[in-house]
Amino acid sequence: MHFTSGCNHPSFTLPWRTLLPYLVALHLLQLGSAQLTVVAPSLRVTANVGQDVVLRCHLCPCKDAWRLDIRWIQQRSSGFVHHYQDGEDLEQMEEYKGRTELLRDGLSDGNLDLRITAVSSSDSGSYSCAVQDGDAYAEAVVNLEVSDPFSQIVHPWKVALAVIVTLLVGSFVIIAFLYRKKAAQSRELMDQAAALERKDAELVELDEISGLSAESLKQLASKLNENADEVEHCNLDLKKDCEEMRSGVADLKKLARELEENSTVIWTWDVMLKVLAAKLGHKAKELEKQHLQFYRHFQHMYSSAGKQKELVTKLEEHCEQMERRNAKLEAAAVKLGHKAKESEKQKSELKERHEEMAEQTEAVVVETEE
Repeated sequence: MHFTSGCNHPSFTLPWRTLLPYLVALHLLQLGSAQLTVVAPSLRVTANVGQDVVLRCHLCPCKDAWRLDIRWIQQRSSGFVHHYQDGEDLEQMEEYKGRTELLRDGLSDGNLDLRITAVSSSDSGSYSCAVQDGDAYAEAVVNLEVSDPFSQIVHPWKVALAVIVTLLVGSFVIIAFLYRKKAAQSRELMDQAAALERKDAELVELDEISGLSAESLKQLASKLNENADEVEHCNLDLKKDCEEMRSGVADLKKLARELEENSTVIWTWDVMLKVLAAKLGHKAKELEKQHLQFYRHFQHMYSSAGKQKELVTKLEEHCEQMERRNAKLEAAAVKLGHKAKESEKQKSELKERHEEMAEQTEAVVVETEE
């Protein structure tokens, strides 16, 4: 059986030559589909506690992302903040449930923006935006910083309130200590009075039983007088303590009035702070809208700049072609000028010859007439 092979055989050369462009095009398409890039802003995204924030990133070049696998990952815990695949939202971390939303309006343009509502200080950190399209994989990092402006402000009214509270607590502790001391002293006096009454009863019984002498009675009377003096001295001490307590109560009333006045001032400050917080939130939303507009305008300018660069390259190529054509035309014009000069010389020579022939013919005519 005869079998011919080789590159020169007609049954082999024609199919390979026709299939080669298709194979090269298929290889280039595979390379183009494998090149996938995610672009994120280099600036840190900042927000206050309780605000809504949007983490932005996009595909470059822009392509439809509806059928891609999109994952927003918190780098600190490596957990899924939001997982999107084939038009559905999949599992995510417990603390982000109900607080995240992938903005699907921009998926057709290649935007992978994620909104997080009611951010807190624990949301601060780095987030990775990962995209997978078949074998192609790309990711970018977005940094978020959440701050609490009110926790960093030390208000004077807070300091005054702390001082007043410490004074009140100290005064209450002192009053309680004095009250316990006075109660103990009153108990001691009552015990002494009861002891004296018992002694008086015993003395009366002794007088009735044994009939004591006048001298013993005088001694008992002097002892009783001494005990009475001690009781009066204790009563004076109690009166002084009561007056001190009354002055302490007056001071407490003054402090209470000052607290009421400060509470009204604090309430006005709280209202002013709430108004300022509302204004700051409104301004933050306006700034976010302006940032979004600037970002879209930048994208539009970037795409238009690319088109303009392509037009400039085409114009430069066209100018180069025109210059080459002008050079050829100039060379042809120079050749034509040389040819024109040669033709003028030939014309002048022919004219001279024509004049010579005319003179010769005239001479011949004259000779023939003669």
